[in-house]
Amino acid sequence: MNNDHLRLFVRIAATQNISLAGSELGLSPPVASTHINKLEDELGVKLIHRTTRKVSLTEEGREFLPRAEEVLDAVDLAKASVGSGSFTPQGTIRVTAPSSFGGMHIVPALKGFIETYPNLKVDLRLSDSVIDMVEGGFDIAIRNASLNDSSLVARKLASDKRIICASPDYIKQYGEPKTPQDLLKHECINLMGIDSWLFETPDGPQRIKAKGAIRIDNGVSVRDTCVSGAGLTISSIWCAYQQLNDGRLVEVLKDYALISDTAIWAVYPSSRLLAPKVRAFIDYFIKYFGERPYWEHDNSESNRQD
Repeated sequence: MNNDHLRLFVRIAATQNISLAGSELGLSPPVASTHINKLEDELGVKLIHRTTRKVSLTEEGREFLPRAEEVLDAVDLAKASVGSGSFTPQGTIRVTAPSSFGGMHIVPALKGFIETYPNLKVDLRLSDSVIDMVEGGFDIAIRNASLNDSSLVARKLASDKRIICASPDYIKQYGEPKTPQDLLKHECINLMGIDSWLFETPDGPQRIKAKGAIRIDNGVSVRDTCVSGAGLTISSIWCAYQQLNDGRLVEVLKDYALISDTAIWAVYPSSRLLAPKVRAFIDYFIKYFGERPYWEHDNSESNRQD
């Protein structure tokens, strides 16, 4: 099986375009089409559906994709082990990340990442939906929820501490809750998917069903609604740290920590070898965020500038 044909197939899966994938590998559209035809003939199955606008993987193509990537990773690592290749990260790394976190903390770091690894290109998809990594052809997914998928390997990039916060105007008008139970008397802004807030209390864990007129599916929008004085909300510090630092938001219920097992994770399929580009991405962002993420610095410390 020709490795060049496999590389082309993997890029077609990522770009959904034969001509674009071929150009990335220095192939003309006719040559790229010929290579894919040869790969399909060799395997005896159809790997892609072709239309006038784009291509998509067949069911057999989706099943074959992770195997093709694993073979290519193994070949690259084998070459490097005998000095005929290099562990230098290269090619294109496809990453998916949540919209809010990705926009605030991945996008600003990309310039430094590419400067550190000039042979790499980044395809980044920002989405609040959980993406199927294999079907989407992604190398890494950034997740900020608890993980329960045994088919994925997870590396922790940073902590994800969550707090309850409100605007000073809201507190001035409605008062500050002193216990979790007091939240039942307040207007709460809910992030869709988080139906209740779990607190540590002297009497053990206490779950509060926060109620309010507003529910939003985006963390940044929830934060901004809270800044406007519409109610209290739960927020990750990475999302609200700038507003906390400049006083537009204040933390409430500091004596009652939220119970959460969330963190910022980089995940990749357990069936794949750890390619140099994936290792480079993970190592870079672990260092970039630091043991204590910059968003957990209070307003007496300098904000990180990138």
